[in-house]
Amino acid sequence: MPQGTTLPPQMPSHSADGSGPLPNGQTEPPFNVDAERSVLGACMHNADVIDTVRNVLGDDAFYRPAHETIWRALLAQRREDKPTDPIVLTELLQQQGDLQRTGGAVYLHQLADVLYGTGSAEHHAEIIREKANLRRLLTCAVRTVQRAQEPGADPEAIRSEVEAEMRAERERALASGQGRLNRFARDGWSFVKETGADAEPLWGTREKTVWASGESLMIVGAPGVGKTTLAHQVIFAHLGLQETALEMPVAPSRRVLYLAMDRPKQIARAMDRLVFPTDEKILRERLVVWEGLLPATLDKEPDLLADLAAAHRADTIVIDSLKDAVSTMVDDSLAVAFHNARMRALRNGVEVMELHHQRKATADAPRGQRPGLDQVYGSTWITAGAGSVLFVTGKAGDPAVTLHHLKTPTGEVGPLDVTHDHARGTTILDPTKDPAVLLRNAPNGLSTRELATVLIGGGDPERADLEKARRRLENLVATGLATKADGIAGGAGGGQQARYYASARHLTAVG
Repeated sequence: MPQGTTLPPQMPSHSADGSGPLPNGQTEPPFNVDAERSVLGACMHNADVIDTVRNVLGDDAFYRPAHETIWRALLAQRREDKPTDPIVLTELLQQQGDLQRTGGAVYLHQLADVLYGTGSAEHHAEIIREKANLRRLLTCAVRTVQRAQEPGADPEAIRSEVEAEMRAERERALASGQGRLNRFARDGWSFVKETGADAEPLWGTREKTVWASGESLMIVGAPGVGKTTLAHQVIFAHLGLQETALEMPVAPSRRVLYLAMDRPKQIARAMDRLVFPTDEKILRERLVVWEGLLPATLDKEPDLLADLAAAHRADTIVIDSLKDAVSTMVDDSLAVAFHNARMRALRNGVEVMELHHQRKATADAPRGQRPGLDQVYGSTWITAGAGSVLFVTGKAGDPAVTLHHLKTPTGEVGPLDVTHDHARGTTILDPTKDPAVLLRNAPNGLSTRELATVLIGGGDPERADLEKARRRLENLVATGLATKADGIAGGAGGGQQARYYASARHLTAVG
């Protein structure tokens, strides 16, 4: 409801609670009834929201006295760990003799029916706090005007009083938990132990994480190499419609919001390949698809991403694709503004996956050739803020492509040679590049150099290639799928590299 509009009959007005007009003919001071209603409604739906917004609001933040009374009742219920639904609140307010003054049971149920997600409550509480601060400043200003108009007014005394009031106001804001300087601050122990830094990955394992909780995943590649195909499989695994993606586990999601901005009809056709009639209930209830462009670009409205997630009660957002969500990708300032939008969503507990394009000059790079972050289109700040960057190389429409993990939360995954099944919309690992399969099929074992040569497709492997091959062989040893025969140090005979062999357990398991 816009400021100053007529309230519905069920909402008690400010004057009805005993407050008259302000002096000098001024109308009501700054307030936002919609924000107050949405915060109270969210707290009724989820008592945990009270803990989130109470430090933002501080004391005496609600403009409507009826709303302040309801807020005090909510705080009382929360302190005693009791329910906060409108039925319970009706009983409490009736016992206190405040029910009719707050609008009655009908108004409490109307507040609970306000259609805003609990994820928006913190932003709405910030609006309420700002309006309350403005009202306090306005009250101080009005009082100053009145003092200045009194007979025999002393300018120095008035100035000292104003300075004292402003100093007290600033100290109050800084000392309380509501101030913007304290809003996201926490002690070091809780930051390390209670922010979910040790949470299970959304995709992959702790040792090799493709998508970490609380960090965005960016999938980059030229048009037609299967970015959307891969993303759909991860999302379907997220929703529980398939067990894994590329044979790696995927954590469950409550609800996914898919921003289908880049050719939504094509996205629908691609997704249809994975859909079975038995999936209808899950897709109707837990997948929301936004078709076409957003009402504003994310660089212009950094809160939009978090607000969209809250409005659709989604804990995961897929942006397909970035070029359609930002005004331009090459401007550093706009890239930073987009990162702010990304971080605000992540800070609200929303996981983010982003599909993006590579620079055109590198679109025809040979399959298997390792790209770099500088080949991602746009400002370097786009990738700098991403938690994980997966780069797909190959030719448009080619079923065989390679996945490179350019930015890793933990251990590097791949490079992975994969094959798209365009008819089914699925992607499988190329078994000819699986170290476990290669080792099983090598009766004389493999050295680090021999495995590296196979993985890069021939030629002379570089030092980084050798180190990756060594780590992959050592991982097989650690999991019991391989054994290691130590080499011989160099000398006149040139030495001998360590060799790795498939373990008896591995051979028996697949025999």
